Amino acid sequence: MSTFSELALLPTLVASLDEQGITQPTEIQRDAIPPLLAGESVLGVSQTGSGKTLAYVLPLLHRIKELELGGDRVTEAGRPRGLVLVPGRELGEQVARVFKGLTHQTRVRVRVAVGGTAKRISRRAVSSPFEILVASPGRLLHLMSRGEVKLHDVRSVVFDEADQVVDPGFLPVAQEILEACTHSVQTMLFSATLPVSLRGVIDELLPEPPLLVRTEGSGRLVSALQTENRRVIDGERYPLLRTILAEAPEAGTLLFANTREQCDRIAAWLGEFGVDFVLYRGEMDRIERRRNLAAFRDAEINVLLTTDLGGRGLDIARVERVVNVHLPRDIANYVHRAGRTARAGRTGTVINMVTERDRPIMDAVSALQG
Repeated sequence: MSTFSELALLPTLVASLDEQGITQPTEIQRDAIPPLLAGESVLGVSQTGSGKTLAYVLPLLHRIKELELGGDRVTEAGRPRGLVLVPGRELGEQVARVFKGLTHQTRVRVRVAVGGTAKRISRRAVSSPFEILVASPGRLLHLMSRGEVKLHDVRSVVFDEADQVVDPGFLPVAQEILEACTHSVQTMLFSATLPVSLRGVIDELLPEPPLLVRTEGSGRLVSALQTENRRVIDGERYPLLRTILAEAPEAGTLLFANTREQCDRIAAWLGEFGVDFVLYRGEMDRIERRRNLAAFRDAEINVLLTTDLGGRGLDIARVERVVNVHLPRDIANYVHRAGRTARAGRTGTVINMVTERDRPIMDAVSALQG
C-alpha cells in the first residue's frame, strides 16, 4: 500500500492528512495500521523519527469515530474510550498536537492530563465529555483516585515509549490501569528499541501476546543520519566541543550529558566562552524548562544542553546536530538521543566525543550501524 487512502481509513482522516501534505505512509504505518484497524493488539518496533505516533493515532481515531457513527456517543465526563500513556509532559503535548491536527473533521475530542502541569488544569480538562485521553501514569492515577476519570469504557490503550514499561516502578501502575478497563482492551505498544526484558514484562502484563510488527530498519539507526566520531585527546573535551560548535554556529544543536554535574560543567564552559545556550533537564522549574524549549524551537537560541530527559519525546524539526559531549552507557539511550535528528525523512548528524572509556558503547553503536 503506497497511500493512506488504500489503508481503509475514514475519508475524513485521509482528507485531514491530505491537508497536511501527508499522503504516503511510512513502513511502520503500512505494517501496523491494518491489524490495528482489525482490532488486534500490536507491539510496534521502529526507529525514532519513523512515524510511530501516526501509526497508532490514525487507527485509534478511526475505531473510536466508528462507534460514534454507529450511534454510540460519549456523553459522560471523564469516561474516555481511548487512552494513550506517555512518560512525561513534553511527549504528551506533542502527541496531543498530532491528534488535534486530525480531529477538526472527525470531531473526536482529545484531552491531556500529564505531570508537570497543575492538577487543577488536568481536572478541568476531564470535566466534560471527551473520547481520548493522553496521560502520564501518575496524573492518571490521581484523577482515578478522585473519581474524575473512570476507565470502564476504554476500548484501546496505547503505551508510547513502551520500553519504559520495564521500569520496576511502572509495571504495577500499568497493571492497575489495565485492570480498571473492564472491556476487552486492544493494546498498542510502540518503541524504538526492543530489549529482551520488554518481552518478558509484556507477557506478564497482557493475557495474550500482541502481534509483533517490526520494521526492516528497527534496531538500527535511520539511513538519513550521518555519524561522526571525534576522539577526545588527553582529556581536552572542551576545546574539541568548541571546534564542533564553530563548524556550524547557526545549526540547531542538542548537547547531551549524562548527569547534572556534567551539565553544570558544560554550562559553565559555554558561559565562559560566550556561547548562547539554554538548559533542559529534570531538576529545573517546569516553567523555565518550557520557556527554554520554546526559545530553542523558535530559533532564538541554537544550542540546547540536556540530559537523557531530552532524548525522549522531543520532536523539533530544526535539530540538525546531536552532540554526545558525554556518551551514554546504555545503547537504548544512544538510540533515543540520535533519534532527535534525521526525523521524518530529514537529514541530520550525530557527533560522538569519544574517549577510551567509551569503547563498549561505541562497539554497540558499530553493531547498530551494521
